[in-house]
Formats: sequence, C-alpha cells, structure tokens
Amino acid sequence: MSAAGDHDALDRAIVRATQAGLPLVPRPWEAVASAVGASPSLVTERLRAMLSSGAIRRIGAVPNHWRLGWTANGMSVWDVDDAKVDELGQRVGALPGVTHCYRRPRRLPAWRYNLFAMVHGRDRTEVEAQVAAIAGVLGGASRAHEVLYSTRILKKTGLRFA
Repeated sequence: MSAAGDHDALDRAIVRATQAGLPLVPRPWEAVASAVGASPSLVTERLRAMLSSGAIRRIGAVPNHWRLGWTANGMSVWDVDDAKVDELGQRVGALPGVTHCYRRPRRLPAWRYNLFAMVHGRDRTEVEAQVAAIAGVLGGASRAHEVLYSTRILKKTGLRFA
C-alpha cells in the first residue's frame, strides 16, 4: 500500500473476504489469510494499516438483537435544550443500556427531537426502564420524548465490494 486511499489487490481481497463477517472458526484470521493467499500476520498488518488510514472505520461484532432474544428495540428521541445536548448526550451515551447515541437536527414544526438514544430489551418493560434512566440523566433539560419501537430488523452491512 503506497498512500492513503491507494489500496492494492491484497487489501481489496481482505475486505472481500471479511465483508460478510469473519469465519466462525477458532482462528478466523488464519482462515482469511488462507482465502487470500497471505500469512495471518500480513492480513492483520494490512487491516491495521487500513484502519489507521481511515480506509475502514472499525472491525467489530454486529449482533442480531432479535436472535439473541432482545426483541424490544426502541429508539428513544428527546427534545433537549440545544445548549446542553452535547454534554448530556455524552452522559446518555455512557449509560450501559444505550448502544447508539447521537445528535440530529430538528425538523420543525413536524419533528422537535434532537437527541437519539437506542436501547434494547427482552420486552418493552426493560426498554421503558432504560428510557427512565435516560430521563433521569436529562432531568429538566428534556422537554419531551418518545420511544420508536422496531417492528423488523433491517440489513446491517457496510460497504460491499463486488
């Protein structure tokens, strides 16, 4: 790899070999290395370089909450004072039940919410308890909120090479 953004055939092969998920074997990097014709150490070195350059953002597990029994998935949306949303969003995002937390622009008059926090539970009672914890952190800075429950799971994938 010569420069950021200039990735060779091996980098592309590694991405193709991992884009659908790592092989479910005891040594997945060895399986990827075998598939692309490289050593495991070279595969991990190239992945580290792609992470460092920003060519790939992260390597991580993407759980299927439904299959794990977490079928009550709620995006809580909050109308938070704009002057406090960044600070409070950091605190909400640190809560153990929150998997995603981010700020979004309001779309007045139809959409007043600017803070979004995703929570998961085995049932809606668990989700509501987590939403109550968020409300406790936000206190009087939150003027209103709603919980938007998932009705189906969407495809969770990143960039795909053909």
